[in-house]
Amino acid sequence: MGKERLSHSSQSVADALREAGALGQVRVLPDSTRTAVEAAQALGCEVGAIANSLVFMCDGGPLLVLTSGSHRVDTKALATGLERGKIHRATPEQVRAATGQAIGGVAPVGHPVRVETVVDETLADYPMLWASAGTPHSVFPTDYKELLSLTRGRSAKVD
Repeated sequence: MGKERLSHSSQSVADALREAGALGQVRVLPDSTRTAVEAAQALGCEVGAIANSLVFMCDGGPLLVLTSGSHRVDTKALATGLERGKIHRATPEQVRAATGQAIGGVAPVGHPVRVETVVDETLADYPMLWASAGTPHSVFPTDYKELLSLTRGRSAKVD
């Protein structure tokens, strides 16, 4: 990461990681990590090892779904599995309001308030995961167990 300063969003993520005792640190990359494919290329890892942060709306509130970069979220099946109402993609404004971060850089942590979180059980298949750190150019390393702990998330099948 060098001596460069982190953006406000990435600093919030770095602070949350430090407060939680996470081992990984925020890294700023020269290449975009806006999509799972871009992140995997920039990091030299499998697309499935990218923990995509997708924000949905459900029962009037935000729902953060951390899914493997190789999966799509089946919102109908997820709603049934969670015993919840309809789940639909959040607008960019709803994403920013819930997380303080913009689409393409949403992190699992560092939000103004805790966001209900579901973690794709398939992420457990990868010993090292990479998650966005608040911007389309920042990431941090983690693993499945730590991701569940950091987010106080619920493990679920999402695809």
